Amino acid sequence: MDLGPAPARDAGEPGRDPADGRRAAASAGAAGSVEERVMTAMARTLGRLPDWTATLTWKAAAFIAVMCCALAALLGVLVHVQVTDRTVGEARGRALDRLTEAARAYEAGDRLPLGAGVGLPGLPARLRHLAEGGRRGTMVGTGDTQPTMWAAGPADGGRVLAVQVDYRQGARIIAALDRAILWSSALAISVTLLVGAFAVTRVTRRLQTTAQVARRISAGDLDARVDDPRTKDPTRLQDEVAAVAGALDTMAATLHGKLLSEQRFTADVAHELRTPLTGLHAAAELLPPGRPTELVRDRVATLRTLTEDLLEISRLDTKSERLDLDTEHLAPLAERVVRASGTGTRVRVVRDAWVETDRRRLERVLGNLVANAHRHGRAPVVLTVDGRRVTVRDHGDGYPEYLLAHGPQRFRTESGGKGHGLGLTIALGQARVLGAALEFTNAQDGGAVATLRLPGPRPPGVPERAD
Repeated sequence: MDLGPAPARDAGEPGRDPADGRRAAASAGAAGSVEERVMTAMARTLGRLPDWTATLTWKAAAFIAVMCCALAALLGVLVHVQVTDRTVGEARGRALDRLTEAARAYEAGDRLPLGAGVGLPGLPARLRHLAEGGRRGTMVGTGDTQPTMWAAGPADGGRVLAVQVDYRQGARIIAALDRAILWSSALAISVTLLVGAFAVTRVTRRLQTTAQVARRISAGDLDARVDDPRTKDPTRLQDEVAAVAGALDTMAATLHGKLLSEQRFTADVAHELRTPLTGLHAAAELLPPGRPTELVRDRVATLRTLTEDLLEISRLDTKSERLDLDTEHLAPLAERVVRASGTGTRVRVVRDAWVETDRRRLERVLGNLVANAHRHGRAPVVLTVDGRRVTVRDHGDGYPEYLLAHGPQRFRTESGGKGHGLGLTIALGQARVLGAALEFTNAQDGGAVATLRLPGPRPPGVPERAD
């Protein structure tokens, strides 16, 4: 019978105190609460992970590392168990063979072989008790200075015949095997992790490129393309990333074509309308004075304004506008816009500034904002100049929800409102040409607020004046 170094178990359990059950339950409850606290702490720690851990590369690397560690641990345990069992089995076989030889020599009264004897010191107690009970067994000594395989059996007179075999070679084999498993596992995990991270990084780079192109398209750059070489060769097999890139390029090309068609249609319609409108305007001027003539002239003027707005929008859509930059004094420019509008808009200068901008386009933006405030809001309308920030505020019902959420939309106005919804669209387009930011908000105490932030530093040598 073979014995291992594990301690012996009790044969039976005569009785159990009820207090032990209560203590066990309390211990289990305490362990459960500790486990809950540990899980809560881990959840909080995971919740504070940096942003880069959310990337696909990090997740794939963590998955590969975990799977490699699990596979290396499984294979290492299997190899360790197999080799250990074989090494220990061979040592036990040799020890039992020597014990048989020693028993024959002891019975014959001959000299016992080296390493054998009766009542040898250092014999493990469990193995001694087994031999005193009349059985044979083997065991690796745990308290020896050197690894030793013991074999013991009964002898006459209740004594114990024991044999010790040098187990250093087997222990060295197992230790060397464990070191080889650790080093090879670490090397395999490192190489697999590097190769896997490299492969995943290539995929994530392509995904990031596709995402960047998608963001550029959503920002209005319909000329952006991924141009994945895998999508250009129809005979080449495409992976999922290439399929997504190809679908995105196709979608962008389709949208670009539809947008160009719409822009050409708008420009063609506006150009075709200008010639008959010019003749219609000249004919309206020749009509005799009267109410019908005024109505005709008013409708012709409205139609001419709409046509000019459509032409301007088509030019903004095609991005063919060119800036004519010059240094302008902002407060006087705003006052000229208000005077030209013929409205009762109040100009308030908090801090005047010099700006380098296109005067005509800036006057167009401010004029449209002032006109929209009077058309759709209520007095008083205040234009405020504060450095390079210009705000136009009315005291009406404010901008509608769709405009705050999605910006101005063409030919869409509030029910019952006048106009075609092109004034703010043109103002926003001209502001983008100027490189300025135009925002639409509602004041907390009521009224719509349009804020224009002009770009660029103050021209050198020109002082900034506060009024």
